[in-house]
Amino acid sequence: MRRRLSSIALALLLMSAPAAHAVQPDEIMSDPAKESRARELSRELRCMVCQNQSIDDSDAPLARDLRLLVRERLAAGDSDNQVLDFLVARYGQFVLLKPRFERQTLLLWLLPPVLLLGGGFALWLQVRRRGRRDAEAMPKLTAEEEARLTALLAADKPPPAA
Repeated sequence: MRRRLSSIALALLLMSAPAAHAVQPDEIMSDPAKESRARELSRELRCMVCQNQSIDDSDAPLARDLRLLVRERLAAGDSDNQVLDFLVARYGQFVLLKPRFERQTLLLWLLPPVLLLGGGFALWLQVRRRGRRDAEAMPKLTAEEEARLTALLAADKPPPAA
C-alpha cells in the first residue's frame, strides 16, 4: 500500500512539473514582450524532425534554427501572422501544429467529424435492427399462456384505495 501511494505521489509530481523547453539562453531576446511572442509562435510550429513536438520543446538542430528564424523575423518588426506566413511559404502547412482551415486542408478538418457522425449513425442502425430482430425472434404466447399471465398480473396489483 505504501509503495502504491509513493508511486502515485511521484506520478503526480512529474505531471505537475513545468514542461522542459529547449530554448537555449543565447536564443532569448532582450525584449520580454518579443520573447513572449516568440515563445507563443514556437508553440504553434512543428519540429520537422520530431514531427509531434513544437519547436519550443524540441532539441533538434532544425528546431533551433526555426526558433532563431522566428526571433529574427520578430526583431525585424514582422507581426505574428507575417512570421507564420513566411514559414508556411517556406515549409508548407506541415510546419503548423494546427493547420489552417483552407481548401488544401479541408479533408484534414472535416474527415474526423464525418467519420464520427457516420459511426454514430451505423451504431444507431445496428441497435435498431437488433431490437427488431429480437422482437421477431421472441416466441408468441398461446391463448392459455396469455390468460395465465393476465391472471398473474391482476393478482399482483394492490387493491384500489378508497
